[in-house]
Amino acid sequence: MNKRVLANMALLLTAAIWGFGFVAQRVGAKYIGAFTFNGIRFGLGAISLIPLILYMDSKRKRSTRVAVQKTVVETATDNILKSTILPGVLVGAVLYVAATLQQIGLAYTTAGKAGFITGLYMVFVPLFGILLRHKITKNSWAGVIIAVIGLYLLSVNEGFSIATGDFLVLIGAIFWAIHILTIDRFANSVDPLKLSSIQFATCSILSIITAFFTEVVTLEGLTGSLIPLLYGGLLSVGVAYTLQVVAQKHAKPSHAAIILSMESVFGAIGGALLLSERMSMRGLVGCGFILTGILISQMNFSPAKKKVKPALD
Repeated sequence: MNKRVLANMALLLTAAIWGFGFVAQRVGAKYIGAFTFNGIRFGLGAISLIPLILYMDSKRKRSTRVAVQKTVVETATDNILKSTILPGVLVGAVLYVAATLQQIGLAYTTAGKAGFITGLYMVFVPLFGILLRHKITKNSWAGVIIAVIGLYLLSVNEGFSIATGDFLVLIGAIFWAIHILTIDRFANSVDPLKLSSIQFATCSILSIITAFFTEVVTLEGLTGSLIPLLYGGLLSVGVAYTLQVVAQKHAKPSHAAIILSMESVFGAIGGALLLSERMSMRGLVGCGFILTGILISQMNFSPAKKKVKPALD
């Protein structure tokens, strides 16, 4: 079995972990507030990445052992602040808004619907690219139109109204798209693992501070949400993110995007199996449209250009 096949399997497992994470968040919302839940789970996520960061740093140092003088250390510290910590805090602030809207919304909607609505961020990303002067392809526009039709069938009721939970998750999907674009801005200049750990820590701190002023935390609530918290913090963040980072080194970007979009399908499966959630036929058709829109927006339909070998003299 070659590396690409193994990478695709790892990405599918990542999508499954994230998809069933909606179930964990839905269960957790029954016991503790959104800010408390996110504060703890993202705190666990930030801590879970530390061993991997230390391992990668030690591996990097062994390959490039250089004597460092005091002045160089001071300069490096200043560079770390500007190049890693500040971007991490900025991305973490956006993550805080996105995760908060999603977690509050999950208290009022199903895991299955939340999974598909959140998946719309993959359609919003190329759409928001207009603001960054990115070229929008025809398939991206087609994906947007199809996904909007699916959203209408899934969530819009008579009188053109949308349920509170679905609306919050939808706004959260917009911020997830902004989150992706913000990460993309720093992707080439910041270590991805360190950026992630800092953003998770930032989101955790902001969530805990907000929870202190807005929520009441009880031992009973923490006990009831223990498994969802461990799943959300260690599996959804620590394990799944590590799998994604490792797998995407050997997977095609287009394949990775499509496989990871299956997160919404696993969310619906998890909701049906573990929470006995059921959707109407209209809702199922809507989910189908959304998934189709997501997939079309990630596909490249333009024919590959053949490389022409230069003529030899």
